[in-house]
Amino acid sequence: MAKHHHHRDQGAGPSQRALRAGELVRHAVAEILSRGDVHDPVLETHLITVPEVRMTPDLRLATIYVMPLGGQDEKAVLDALERNKRFLRGEIAHRVNLKYAPDIRFRIDDRFAEAARIDGLLRSPSVRRDVEAAKTDETDDD
Repeated sequence: MAKHHHHRDQGAGPSQRALRAGELVRHAVAEILSRGDVHDPVLETHLITVPEVRMTPDLRLATIYVMPLGGQDEKAVLDALERNKRFLRGEIAHRVNLKYAPDIRFRIDDRFAEAARIDGLLRSPSVRRDVEAAKTDETDDD
């Protein structure tokens, strides 16, 4: 009889199961928000995208990344989502067939802002100068 080892490398990403569950939760939350099922004045007046949901390996916690259109009123949107967390968790439980309704937490998806910040740094004159100097050093070593 073969033994199956389900241990994962620490460096490995999330399991297929966690990725699948996260995607199901992401679709459910996106649908709930886009249909206006949450009756909250802040959420009703903002278009909110849900680019990603990360699940813990045991699927008991979902970190839901959100971005209000244009990146406006991030704090107000997060506060509104927190206020409506119980309702949202219940809706997710109805729509996504998981053994347990996961606890949910909301975070602003700042990947685009971070990418823009890094891009700006890479284009800055001091970094350009350092890159050019490094290239010169490499050709001098040959």
